Amino acid sequence: MTISEIKALLKSGQVDPATLAALRQDPRKGVAAALKAYDKRMAKESEKKAAFLARFKYEREFWAKGQLVAGVDEVGRGPLAGPVVAAAVILPAGFDLVEVNDSKQLSPQKRLALYPKILQEAVSVGVGVMDNQVIDRINIYEADRQAMRQAVQSLSVQPDALLVDAMNVPVKLPQTELIKGDAKSNSIAAASIVAKVFRDTLMDDYAQLYPQYGFQHNAGYGTAEHLAALQEFGPTPIHRLTFAPVADMVNENNE
Repeated sequence: MTISEIKALLKSGQVDPATLAALRQDPRKGVAAALKAYDKRMAKESEKKAAFLARFKYEREFWAKGQLVAGVDEVGRGPLAGPVVAAAVILPAGFDLVEVNDSKQLSPQKRLALYPKILQEAVSVGVGVMDNQVIDRINIYEADRQAMRQAVQSLSVQPDALLVDAMNVPVKLPQTELIKGDAKSNSIAAASIVAKVFRDTLMDDYAQLYPQYGFQHNAGYGTAEHLAALQEFGPTPIHRLTFAPVADMVNENNE
């Protein structure tokens, strides 16, 4: 085989042990370099898989008892506009999407690619949405909890317990609250991806209605572009009127 053919074979990951052993006997420097890159990549993938399996620590405790457990997470606490969105995800014991991790650690493209795969492989996925009017009426913390409750209750299969990212969901189910849970549990991480993609898609739609605010870039967070548009055009129907600086702007206009 030529060096290019060997590189392509190693890159495909479809090399059998006998062929790999033979390649290690090849004296060509180009083959040695290709093997070095291959070994480095395999070691990195092995570490990623080990970390992925370790993030099933909490789920395995429930699976061992024949129970279903849902991971729950939310997104959208901090923005000045748009809803807060929560997701609940029940993963099967054989779930193998190794790239699933805390959504904040993934690129938008990677989240979009994983989203349909999670929906396909999960036992059940539920989503909860509380809009800006609810947030203004009951405060963001309570709206967050209600979105989580809605997400859990919308699951087609009810779980025996919940794994939650540092919150308590107002449902009558045993709950394990994990600080930075989206980095400790694949179920919570999957929920974080679903919630993030769902909310970002909503904000992209709102960007079509209110193009001045750049919602497709900032998802409702208070960027310089967003704040400048607020100053010029005022709040939209999806802005959170109890959040500064929106509240300050509304108060100034009312004086």
